[in-house]
Amino acid sequence: MADRRLSWWTKLAYGVGDLGTGMTANILIFFLLPFLTNTVGLAAGLAGSIYAITRFWDALNDPLIGILSDRTRSRWGRRRPWLLFSALPFALTFAAQWWIPFPGRTGLLFAYYLAVSLLFNTFYSAANIPYASLTAELTQDYDERTQLNQFRFAFSVGGSMVAVVSFPLLVNLLPDRAAGHLLAGACFGGISAVPLLLCFWGVRERYQSWRDPLPLLQQLRVAFSNRPYLFVSGIYLCSWLAFQFTATIIPYFIVFWMQLPEVWISLVVLAVQSVAVLTLFAWTRLSAHLGKRAMYLIGAGFWLISQAGLFFLQPGQERLMIALALLAGVGVSATAYLGPWSMLPDVIDLDELQTGERREGIFYALMVFLQKVGLGLGLFFLGQVLEWSGFIPSVAGEPPPTQPESALLAIRLAIGPLPAVVLIGGILLVWLYPITRQRHRQILQELEARRAGGGRFPSVS
Repeated sequence: MADRRLSWWTKLAYGVGDLGTGMTANILIFFLLPFLTNTVGLAAGLAGSIYAITRFWDALNDPLIGILSDRTRSRWGRRRPWLLFSALPFALTFAAQWWIPFPGRTGLLFAYYLAVSLLFNTFYSAANIPYASLTAELTQDYDERTQLNQFRFAFSVGGSMVAVVSFPLLVNLLPDRAAGHLLAGACFGGISAVPLLLCFWGVRERYQSWRDPLPLLQQLRVAFSNRPYLFVSGIYLCSWLAFQFTATIIPYFIVFWMQLPEVWISLVVLAVQSVAVLTLFAWTRLSAHLGKRAMYLIGAGFWLISQAGLFFLQPGQERLMIALALLAGVGVSATAYLGPWSMLPDVIDLDELQTGERREGIFYALMVFLQKVGLGLGLFFLGQVLEWSGFIPSVAGEPPPTQPESALLAIRLAIGPLPAVVLIGGILLVWLYPITRQRHRQILQELEARRAGGGRFPSVS
């Protein structure tokens, strides 16, 4: 396998490809719902419902793009053309989400943000699904795939850290918050397109199947009949949903419960994401020694301690809040970022052993769909909870209103017990996950033997 090892430059080029999507996704997680409620002036329930509706579109859009990328035939391979041609519309539609075209006209604003959200998520999928699918096509080595995801999330988390700190600074450059949001959205929209182009030029697929793939519905049926894939999907959904609940509610928790200025939002996010980046390398080494399952379980333990502490945190305990954020970063690194994405390529190898096809597109499409389900559910559910609890939206240019006790309790529950319960579900699924290092080695040996001997693969009816 030594002659098949990826170069450091290839790993770097692959990793940088997630910089733009990582930045934009995290900006949306932390700032979009507050922007819609506190700057645009939409009711929290109405703002959250935009992203619930968008998830219905993603249920069709994501698998379709996965199938289309599996069927793509070009001199650049199957995945890389998608990075090239989606970069510009991806950037433009991200920037458009921060424009207020019809101030004060609720119906038109709702329709506008819904339409832009549908377009942005389409181009996000067109970029991110083929990009993520490259992991399994660049290497078949169990540990090297973890290394690829280490590079990927070093850029993704590092970029998101810079973005989440810089975005509010750009917003506050202008006295008009609406103009400030548009400036920040345009800047990060433009920046986000560049990494996709760099990845396009810097990597080449090495393990591809040029067989004609099965029809969409048949591929979905085969994917969901793959038992380890169901485990990985559930693990990822639980991990990302726990992260989404926490990230979405942080601005409300800091401003309304901790009674701190908005600058503390960036400080908390910086604490979480900086530690997440720094510990990626340690988690990769731990995975090489103990396996991916053990890595996830240990990381989840750190994260659960942090979530419990946040619920009991009281105003005035800023130092303890930062300490809990640092602890959360240790757990998030292994649990939400590295673990599920390093498990998925092993599942794809098992699928090839069972079917004779490599269908990275459909498998990664469903994972990206789950990521956006987490985003949509988080925004929708928390929007509804805030509205039901009597949350009072802010008015631009005025101090934050005093929230009722019911709203403050809802905010605390959303940042502590709710993510913890979801994360426990992920822990249970990881405990039962069946593909170990030894099992993956057996899968690769059987695949090599079949390829060398020209053996036939089982058919899928």
